Amino acid sequence: MFDATEQINAVQRKVGSRTLQAGEARVTTISQTYQATAEDLWDACTSAERIPRWFLPISGDLRLGGTYQLQGNAHGTVESCEPPHRFAATWEMGGEVSWIEVRVTPVGDERARLDLDHIAHVDQDRWAQFGPGAVGVGWDLGLLGLASHLAGDGSGITPEQGAEWTASAEGRRAMELSSQLWCEASIAAGTDADEAKAAAERTTAFYTGDPAA
Repeated sequence: MFDATEQINAVQRKVGSRTLQAGEARVTTISQTYQATAEDLWDACTSAERIPRWFLPISGDLRLGGTYQLQGNAHGTVESCEPPHRFAATWEMGGEVSWIEVRVTPVGDERARLDLDHIAHVDQDRWAQFGPGAVGVGWDLGLLGLASHLAGDGSGITPEQGAEWTASAEGRRAMELSSQLWCEASIAAGTDADEAKAAAERTTAFYTGDPAA
């Protein structure tokens, strides 16, 4: 049976920075190794037919230079693509532009690792308010959907069940755990522990709807 808490704990998280032409950017990295071939993992992450099975309905032209639109969410342009290993795209939402880079690496014959970097210029006030969990918890939910899809036994959480599940006690516990683990990643990256914990409390409140302490 699919265990959401086990899935959240199976993910690796890292917080860093990168210097871009426009200045310093925050990098939030989420990674997981799956019981799937690199080719199958790549297809799950790039096929317009499979993405809606675990993430969101998508439209557009999913090729180098093409544009995409995730229903009710981000849109952007595919800036690089090296199948079945790596792609990069803009992530445009709410009038702001950030970037995602996705890498697929074989780990033996029947396992593969997914690494996703979300790169964004974030002003210090917003970073202090929410920290990396602002995007990190969302990506944890995305990888939870991907793990459910790749399990292939019907025991996972489908996108159709997503809204009901996130409002359930199990969903809330998973988001709280995700926020806590992003807090730990932030502290490991050098953030003051008290500041990181306060940001995580606000992030948890944002995702669960509970008021922050």
